Amino acid sequence: MRYFNYLTPEEKQSIFYLQPEDFYRDSPKELLSYAMGATLYMPATRENIAQDLIKNKHVEMRSMVICLEDAIGDQDVKEAENRVCKHFKELSLAIKNGETKKEDLPLIFLRVRNKEQMMHIADKIGENIFLLTGFTFPKFSWRNGEAFFESLKKINKISGKHLYGMPILETADIIYHETRIKSLNSIRNILDINYENVLNVRVGATDFSSLFGLRRDYDMTIYDIAVIRDCIADILNYFTRIDKNYVVSAPVWEYFSSGDRVLKPQLRRSPFEETYGQRGIKIRNELLDAYVDGLIREILLDKSNGFVGKTIIHPSHIMPVQSLYVVSHEEYIDALSIIENNDGRVGVIKSQYANKMNEIKPHLNWARKIMKKSKIYGVYHEGKNFTNLLAEKAYL
Repeated sequence: MRYFNYLTPEEKQSIFYLQPEDFYRDSPKELLSYAMGATLYMPATRENIAQDLIKNKHVEMRSMVICLEDAIGDQDVKEAENRVCKHFKELSLAIKNGETKKEDLPLIFLRVRNKEQMMHIADKIGENIFLLTGFTFPKFSWRNGEAFFESLKKINKISGKHLYGMPILETADIIYHETRIKSLNSIRNILDINYENVLNVRVGATDFSSLFGLRRDYDMTIYDIAVIRDCIADILNYFTRIDKNYVVSAPVWEYFSSGDRVLKPQLRRSPFEETYGQRGIKIRNELLDAYVDGLIREILLDKSNGFVGKTIIHPSHIMPVQSLYVVSHEEYIDALSIIENNDGRVGVIKSQYANKMNEIKPHLNWARKIMKKSKIYGVYHEGKNFTNLLAEKAYL
C-alpha cells in the first residue's frame, strides 16, 4: 500500500518532490510504526465494514481499528464478535474472488476488552487472521500488560503470524500525579521486554479527561487542558527518548461539524487563496464548517511534541492528518544535509534555506525521523504544502 495513491501521476508529480513509497504488513517494524497515519476507529457492530473496504470507500485510509470495547454496549459483545468474524470472512472471500487485493486493504487492528477476549476472537477468526495486523490493548497498565503480551505471543505461535500489540495508556494510575511515575516505569519495563511486538503506543486522552469530568471545546486543543497536557509530557518523556525510541500516537480529535464559535477561526485565508483563488476560499470555508482548523492546530502541536500519527473517529479527519505528515521540502533538505555531513568533519552548517543553523549531533535523531517519514508520506515540492492535498476531490 502507498499513501496518496488515489492521485493521478500528473498530480503526484506536481505535488511531491519525493513521492511516498510502498509499505506492507511485513515491512520492518521501525518503518511500519511510522506508517499508521490517521487511524480510524469504528465499532465492530457496524454492518458494512467489509463492504466499505472492498469498495475502497475511504481511499486514503491506511490503518483502522475495529473496536470491541468502549465503542459498543456491554450487551452487544457477542453480536460484535460475530460481526468481526463475518467481516473477515467477507474480506477473505473478496480476495479469493478478485474483488480486492490483500495489499490494497489498510492495516487492520482489533481493540479487545481483555486477554481472554483476544484469545477467543483470534480462535473464531481462524485462518482469516492473515488479514489482521494486530491488537490494541485498552486500559493498558502494569497490572494487565504482561498478560496481554503473553496472550499475543500465544496467538502468534498458533497462527504462525507476527501480530503486533498497541497499548493504550488511559488509566487513572497514569493520569493521577502521585502514581504516574511508578506506573510509567513499570509499563516501560513491560514494553522493553516485548519491544519487538510493540508497534505503537497510543494515548487515550478521552478516558483521561473523563476522570476529571473534562471535555475540550471546539476552540481548544488537548494541550490547553492542563492535567492532560502534563500527563502527555511525561508519557512522551518516557517513550520517545533516543535510547528506546517508541512511536507514540496522538489522541483523538472529537469534532467533525460546526457549532458556536467563541474564538476566531485558526486557519489563515492566504495559503488557500494564493494557491486556488476563489475556489481556495470555498475550500477554507468548508474546512472551517467541519472545525478542521482546530484539528489542524492540534496536529501541528502533536508533531512539535513528538507524536507520530493520530487516532480519529471520523473519515473527514483522514486527509487533514495525513496531509500534515508529508515532509516539507525544507525539512527534507535540512535532514539530508545533517545525515550526509555526519562524518566527524563539521559540527554545524548553515541550512540551504539560509534561515537556520543545523547542528550535526543535536539534530541527527530528528533528521533520521524525518527520513523515515519521507519514505512513508513523501516530500512536498518547494512552495507546496498541505493545502494542495486538502483541495483534492478525495477530501472534498
